[in-house]
Amino acid sequence: MTSRDPITTPVLVLVGPTAIGKTDLSLRLARAFDCEIISMDSMQVYRHMDIGTAKVTREEQNMAVHHLIDILDPDAQYDAASFARDALAAIQIIASRGKVPLITGGTGLYLSSLINGLFDTVEVNNEIREQLRERLVREGREELHRELSRIDPESGARIHINDTQRLLRGLEIFHATGVPWSAHLRRQTRAPGRTIFSRMLQIGLTCDRELLHERIKLRSYKMMEDNLRKEVEVLLAMGYRRDLPSMQSIGYRHMGACIHGEWDVPTATSALIQDTKKYAKRQMTWFRRQQSLLWFDIDQQEEVVDTVAAFLQQA
Repeated sequence: MTSRDPITTPVLVLVGPTAIGKTDLSLRLARAFDCEIISMDSMQVYRHMDIGTAKVTREEQNMAVHHLIDILDPDAQYDAASFARDALAAIQIIASRGKVPLITGGTGLYLSSLINGLFDTVEVNNEIREQLRERLVREGREELHRELSRIDPESGARIHINDTQRLLRGLEIFHATGVPWSAHLRRQTRAPGRTIFSRMLQIGLTCDRELLHERIKLRSYKMMEDNLRKEVEVLLAMGYRRDLPSMQSIGYRHMGACIHGEWDVPTATSALIQDTKKYAKRQMTWFRRQQSLLWFDIDQQEEVVDTVAAFLQQA
């Protein structure tokens, strides 16, 4: 399957902010409509990172076939172009089995890359990558974010200062090509190069903000109770450095600060909750701009099931 081939098989998409309840609903849809699930999560691709990513459990993975989970080690690079390539391959495999592909997650750029296409993957040599990681440790996120905002104001405004993975990616692209990331994105091919999905249903989940904040708080406490500390200690013992983009993500960055004596557990937990709330807000801002999404409250699961049933019957 190439990016120019039209996809005629029915494809389901379920998106929403972190902690809203996508996993439970995706499993229900998978059971009801014989789906295989394609994870659209930028962190669940990594092995050994389970608690901090709220990865589906082994028991949940046994309820439905899952794709793009545990496919890379934590020091590997993964981006939107990689996801588009891998998701298309997974869709082909699922369709060949007579199943329905269900793409679910909260990484909006990944969905855009799959549907609209993105510029070709920029190759960044290891020297540039290592220099930027060393600068991150030496100078801190604030200084690197100021540099990104200076050389690429659009990306600086789009990328939060705590989003280390995309912060480094923006700087890598500029230093490797001399062209800002935002300029590359504007060049994305929307016509012959993009994949045409002739039968795609995109569903977005939402809920009251206070309810979402409460769910985020409960999930953060559960991560701490499930021994996120041990998971991060094991990763560090395996040789995965603290400055890796994956280790600078939400949860792992906070626990790393605990382990290195920079924060105590209550401080880390509070920061984790606040940063997760901010991340959820950015996710919703992104998804609200997508005109193809049909929105449902998390309590409207019966309506979601009925909508999917009607869609598949027509397809």
